[in-house]
Amino acid sequence: MNLDTLEPVVSHRPRSIQALTIYKELNLLVLAPHPDDFDAIGVTMRFFKENGNRLYVAVATSGARGVEDSFCTPPTLETKAKIRRQEQTASCRFFGLPENHMTFLRLEEDNTGQLLESKANIQNLRRHFQSRRPSMVFLPHWNDTNLTHQRVYALFHQIALEAGYPLAIFLNRDPKTIKMRCDLYLGYGEEMAVWKGKLLRFHQSQHQRNLNQRGYGMDERILRIDRHSALACSLNAPYAEIFELTLFGSQNLDDIYGLKVSPDI
Repeated sequence: MNLDTLEPVVSHRPRSIQALTIYKELNLLVLAPHPDDFDAIGVTMRFFKENGNRLYVAVATSGARGVEDSFCTPPTLETKAKIRRQEQTASCRFFGLPENHMTFLRLEEDNTGQLLESKANIQNLRRHFQSRRPSMVFLPHWNDTNLTHQRVYALFHQIALEAGYPLAIFLNRDPKTIKMRCDLYLGYGEEMAVWKGKLLRFHQSQHQRNLNQRGYGMDERILRIDRHSALACSLNAPYAEIFELTLFGSQNLDDIYGLKVSPDI
């Protein structure tokens, strides 16, 4: 990946999430296409946890095909799925997420390990969304080379359109994001980067795969993105997790979020 070619499009002056008014009564759902997508925005999630918001995490797929055969014995999809589930459970325990706030949806996948855009999958995702009733939903940006990232957004977009109440969607930058708008950010420094690196290294299967394929670990891969995001958005912080904001069901949520933005509908 050439970071120099991956500039987010900043359409207006980005706002710090820390400067917004976020009521602690609002529920937050992280819709993670794979195990570890929650951890990629771990600093922002820590901010909301400390703000008093209820955080829920739903992992859409097993992520089994992201584990190299050399990492486990036997190298079956079942073994790999178990490993990724254990890694995500351990990272969320370290983070401090209550165990009953973590759900592995295990949505249907095709034979290449990509999410299926099936009726059963959207029904399962809709059921989970309705049980949590979040006001804020976080997931990777749809403009991404990862097919499962694209499909998770496509399924959730249908659900958001029918939610029936104001909903804010925070689309985060991922190493595979092609281009996005930087509306909101959470900047952080070296001490928090050490904490985030530890969080990411709970995903040892992915950490080792990055070492094997790129020569540096998963922690460094994500922190490189965050360093680049801070520079690309001209922020006064060494690192930043950045988000494109989309609203559903309201002209603006200024009274809730402290930010006016055009809605998706």
